[in-house]
Amino acid sequence: MTPNGPEGMSLLDRWAPAWVFIAIGVGLVIGREIPGIPWALMSLEVAGVPLPIAVGMFLMLIPPLARLRLDQPTEIGENPPILILAGILTWVVGPALMFTLAWIFLGNQPAIRDGLILLGLARCLSLVRVWTDLADCDRRLTDTLVMLNASVQLALFALLGWFYLELLPRWLGLPHPGDVPFFTMLGSVLVFLGIPMLLGILTRILGESLRGRDWYEKEVLPRMAPWTMIGLLYTVVLIFSMRGLETHTRPGLLVDLAVPLAIYFAVMVLLGVFLSRALGHGYGPSVSVGFVAAGPNTAMVMAVTVGTFGAASDQVLAAAVGPLIEVPVFLALVYFVLWAGPKLFRRETATPGHPGR
Repeated sequence: MTPNGPEGMSLLDRWAPAWVFIAIGVGLVIGREIPGIPWALMSLEVAGVPLPIAVGMFLMLIPPLARLRLDQPTEIGENPPILILAGILTWVVGPALMFTLAWIFLGNQPAIRDGLILLGLARCLSLVRVWTDLADCDRRLTDTLVMLNASVQLALFALLGWFYLELLPRWLGLPHPGDVPFFTMLGSVLVFLGIPMLLGILTRILGESLRGRDWYEKEVLPRMAPWTMIGLLYTVVLIFSMRGLETHTRPGLLVDLAVPLAIYFAVMVLLGVFLSRALGHGYGPSVSVGFVAAGPNTAMVMAVTVGTFGAASDQVLAAAVGPLIEVPVFLALVYFVLWAGPKLFRRETATPGHPGR
């Protein structure tokens, strides 16, 4: 393993799947025994924005966004084919695949279906680093793709949401619940992604201007890093304390969501790996593309659906169930690529400027 692999990870990140399952359990207990607390917290709003969700999003997103370098896409841009492939997989193939799976498996459950479709539009900015580190991927490429995805999400998520939830079903003659509140969704994206992105960029600019890049990356970023996982666990507890109890009263919901999500994750990761390999890229870049293209930004979808459809909506419940499926499936995919990597990449063909592994 390289330093990017499990041996180079913190204890918090290395055991991320276990912490997520513990957080889910804590949330379920709170929701069952003292359900009034999470709903009271969610009533704390400013301009319609639930403050507890905003806190979790900020904790999760500011550290990874503060880690990104504005000049990194220029460096990686020396090899544009992999960026083009990642962009097509992430923003064309992924949303279309999730839309198709959602209508096949959840055509008669419109709110749950819409929540699932939104999961296919939001690319992960935090937990994906855990999966790519566990799989020993190309960390520099992963960071660049995360930065590009954050920018695209900020600009296009609301538009894509309107297209896939309202416009495309109308064109195809499919039943849909009605008009999607585009501007409400856009406002949620600007608050829950735009503000953390701005703060992350300003943090790097300020840190580098005060003491230089070397000090910032060796001293500041390691101190900020744990807050991403802390924010994720806090958000998971909050999500499952609010809506997780319904997974007991609606047991079929887990199966309904597990099948399309598992298919989606597996197909996207494998497409990324095999298409990147076909273009001549090595293990590290190929697996990075697959995981980045597949990983959902569950917390942002949760935040957007709360702001757009309300905390009691089934769209929120679909987002809440997401981590239950994501963690075991992605962990299985990590072990799969580690096992298959030596067989698929016997002659490692690293891309220029990117070590194959």
